[in-house]
Amino acid sequence: FCHPYDELGFLTSLTNCKDLRKLILSENPLSGVLPISIGNLSNAMDVLYLSACNIKGSIPSEIGNLNNLTTLHLETNELTGSIPKAIGRLQKLQGLYLQHNKLQGSITTDLCGLRSLSEFYSDGNELNGSLPQCLDSLISLRTLSLGFNRLTSVIPSSLWSLRDILNVNLSSNSLNGTLPVEIGNLKVVTKIDLSRNDLSGEIPSSIGDLKNMQHLSLADNKFQGSIPDSLGGLTSLNFLDMSSNNLSGEIPNSLKALSLLKFLNLSFNGLQGQVPHGGPFTNLSSQSFVGNKGLCGAPELKFPACKAKSNKIARKTDKNIFIYVFPIAASILLVLSLSVVLIRRQKRNTGLQIDEEMSPEVTWRRISYQELFRATDGFSENNLLGKGSFGSVYKGTLSDGMQIAVKVFNLELEGTLRSFDAECEILGSIRHRNLVKIISTCSSDHFKALVLEYMPNGSLENWMYNKNRSFDILQRLNMVIDVASALEYLHYDHPTPIIHCDLNPSNILLNESMVACLSDFGISKLLGDETSMTQTQTLATIGYMAPEWKLSRKGDVYSYGIILMETFTKKKPTDELFVGEISLKSRVNDSLHGKIINVVDINLLQKEDAYLTAKEQCVSSVLSLAMQCTRESAEERINIKEALTKLLKIRNTLLTNIENSSDKRYCN
Repeated sequence: FCHPYDELGFLTSLTNCKDLRKLILSENPLSGVLPISIGNLSNAMDVLYLSACNIKGSIPSEIGNLNNLTTLHLETNELTGSIPKAIGRLQKLQGLYLQHNKLQGSITTDLCGLRSLSEFYSDGNELNGSLPQCLDSLISLRTLSLGFNRLTSVIPSSLWSLRDILNVNLSSNSLNGTLPVEIGNLKVVTKIDLSRNDLSGEIPSSIGDLKNMQHLSLADNKFQGSIPDSLGGLTSLNFLDMSSNNLSGEIPNSLKALSLLKFLNLSFNGLQGQVPHGGPFTNLSSQSFVGNKGLCGAPELKFPACKAKSNKIARKTDKNIFIYVFPIAASILLVLSLSVVLIRRQKRNTGLQIDEEMSPEVTWRRISYQELFRATDGFSENNLLGKGSFGSVYKGTLSDGMQIAVKVFNLELEGTLRSFDAECEILGSIRHRNLVKIISTCSSDHFKALVLEYMPNGSLENWMYNKNRSFDILQRLNMVIDVASALEYLHYDHPTPIIHCDLNPSNILLNESMVACLSDFGISKLLGDETSMTQTQTLATIGYMAPEWKLSRKGDVYSYGIILMETFTKKKPTDELFVGEISLKSRVNDSLHGKIINVVDINLLQKEDAYLTAKEQCVSSVLSLAMQCTRESAEERINIKEALTKLLKIRNTLLTNIENSSDKRYCN
């Protein structure tokens, strides 16, 4: 959708639509400034989507006139100014999404009157000042996400009164003060991210009362004292990051009870003593503990052996154990023996038991091995969608009719466990419309699988090279924009930047609406990992790897540039045509100085096409961008943010030129 003349002025004409209830214009290159006439839209309107439309300027206060609005999406634009007080008049508002703009000023206390507000997102802005003291008035609030701003002062005590809140993200601000014992009031919370602030003091033991917690990050603060032993009671925890603080003492043995824990980072503190054995510690690497010079007792993690206690102390300990502990241990042993008998009887009736892990970010389904077996007809070859480096992917249908893709890992291959853990860690922490969503995981000693959303249109690779399928220039442009949006999120919007490491058309999947979603994070790396910058891309796909073979954002950008070329030329970088010094890059570069039609997919540019000139200009711009992405020197490549901005402008220009051509044809 594009209007080349008055940009957003067309909204004024919609004020005549008195029964308009929903206006959804997201992800269109509208540009311009929101007119004050937006306040004159239908009083019946309850949904307004204007996200990712390149809108500039401030949010007009007249928006407060839309008193029946329940959902307002203005995220991912270039909005400036402050959050208008008038939004506080939208008493029926349930979702307010202002993230990824350039909003400034403080958060107005007028928002505290929104008693129906369930979700408030304003991450990635330039908001400053303190959080409102009246947060406890937001009685319906389930998500408060204000990360990556410039908020200061202490966290108001009113926040800890929101007993029904599920998700709190205040990361990457300048909040100070301590965590009070009242944090234990948030009984149903599943995610708290307070990382990268200036919080200090001891972590209260009441944090162990948050039994539903799945994701907890307190990294990069100034917390002191010991790690609370009560954390061992958070049995739903998947993600725990307490790195880069001033914590001391020993790592509590109680953490061994966290059977669902997949990510643990205690690095760069002052911890000492023996690293616990067993439980989640079995599968952790030294990166979880680096920077704690006092740790010992884990040779597999390259820590020194712990010093033996003196004989005197040992003898005294032995005596105490015999007098006090032995009778208790004998009683416990008797109880455990009886329990084992009962458990064995129960196992005879339950068959294979699988750990079913839930996402820290979204509500996943619990799916057993038996359900997956039935859904895929016993992992039948007839349901095989494809094979990858570490396993096979099967199509499945659950008993309720839901279609799924099941990625089963081949545990006999070296590196499979690392690949499985990497995908669990990454997929469990990301959420974006252009990333394949994970539904569940199944893991046992003999079986590991990811349950993913099913993509009915397969991969970009299969679609491009299937003679019975075709897609036009705008579809291709939308797909590469989708992929760029996903990469921008991974590189810049995720708390810890993620490098995909293996971008290629087979890892780009298409849903029923032909929206492209990035998949396969088996060898992806968190840029925060010290090894990430030096490890070579030994498992990446030939033809798409950057020449420097280093894991970095610019490495992904290089791979993305090759994908741009392939999408519009329909030629693989490994095509047999390319030998010696002749490559896909060189052919594209030569065409930019000659005739672009000689290298482009013949289905895109036809001489009889009425819009040939507009399409030629579009393809030329895309391939020029691809060359900027694939420069030999990583420092000379553009970043994915710049690439996405250019692509959105290219699409806007294409639509404008086509519309202008249509107008001329109509006039003639």
